Amino acid sequence: MRLRLQFLRRPARSLRRAGLVLGVLALVACGTPPPTHFHSLMPTEIAARSGAPAASGVVVRLEPIRVPAQVDQAQWLVQLGDDSMAVLEQERWASPLRDEFQQALLEELIVGQGAIDARTQPAPGAAASRVAIDVRRFDSLPGREARIQGSWTITAGDARNGSRCEWLIREAAPGSFPALAAAHRRAVVRLGAAIGEALARLRRGEAASCPALDNPK
Repeated sequence: MRLRLQFLRRPARSLRRAGLVLGVLALVACGTPPPTHFHSLMPTEIAARSGAPAASGVVVRLEPIRVPAQVDQAQWLVQLGDDSMAVLEQERWASPLRDEFQQALLEELIVGQGAIDARTQPAPGAAASRVAIDVRRFDSLPGREARIQGSWTITAGDARNGSRCEWLIREAAPGSFPALAAAHRRAVVRLGAAIGEALARLRRGEAASCPALDNPK
């Protein structure tokens, strides 16, 4: 009881000071959660290109893209320097990766390559070429590179010819997480450009060539 009486008899200034210190310590202990950063695969680089692409006349139907299950989420799955993997809660795609990839590649085909989306702009008398994409690897290596690998299968509108290609695209990504997101966007743009060229060749009745594979470092 004596200790309690002594505490109660302390000056009001001392009590206020003690309360302030305790409050600061409580804030430090709780901490402020780090902000979440959202990134997109949508090819913003299209806006920087000079002039609009000429309409290719190709009607394309992009099938649902397949991506590895472990990366098909909003949170980033990255590969660390020791080859271990980590999920980054504060670095996320604006939507699950498969949806991001689907929309970004379609944007490149339509806006960047001048193709016609069979779902939204039916072209009378023109059969749609079907494009199926199988992404087997979608690797994010912070400070190093972005890497996507897979295959495409194109069935031309007349069903008489088509194309199947294996591809590996790597883009350097030194620096921050935004640089890594930008590298992935560049990779998607390169993939879309290669598919656009293959579609144009098939429409002219020519054999579609596969893109050269990026050499491993």
